[in-house]
Amino acid sequence: MTEIAARDGSGSNASAGEGRSRRSDVSRQQILDVAAKLFRARGYTETSLRDIAKLVGMKAGSLYYHFASKEELAAEVLRIGVRKVHAAVVTAVDAQGADANARSKLAAAMAAHLETLLDESDYTSAHIRCFPNVPETLRVHLGNDRRAYEKVWRTLLDEAAKSDSLPSGMDPGAARLAILGALNWSLEWYDPAQGLPSELTRTLLAAFLR
Repeated sequence: MTEIAARDGSGSNASAGEGRSRRSDVSRQQILDVAAKLFRARGYTETSLRDIAKLVGMKAGSLYYHFASKEELAAEVLRIGVRKVHAAVVTAVDAQGADANARSKLAAAMAAHLETLLDESDYTSAHIRCFPNVPETLRVHLGNDRRAYEKVWRTLLDEAAKSDSLPSGMDPGAARLAILGALNWSLEWYDPAQGLPSELTRTLLAAFLR
């Protein structure tokens, strides 16, 4: 606690106590929520701890009470992001039922991914926007969560290939990368005034399934 107080510029026991009280008023969740919004809007490189602290309403040094570094904070935001979209897609696919065909499952997965990305979660959008620019150590740290989510899509496209739902000769791995790329790129261009996410889903289904 002494080290934190020094970062805040506290010079007495009374002020140190006040500093701890102010820090406790700002929850870890509040910091994560604000960080997710800024990472989504600006990306990893252009977002500083000072920016986050300012919006939260605390001194930048006080963030160290909750997170040791910007990288640690980003790791938590991005981990939450990929887990949110993973859970949403699995739930949507399972809701189709065990007898659902490959097209129905893929449609549900695409819709859930888009809804989470565009409407439901700053965390998922932050993950998509920030991941290419985060330090390599952070990419490695997030590897297991990303691979688990990719496995969901790999299974869906493999099922589509086995059921002859993909055009002849189309590689399911390439289709998976193209579909996810198109879904994620919507973060850059999507405008609610120009159409619904469901229209993109229909377009992708028509392009990749027969």
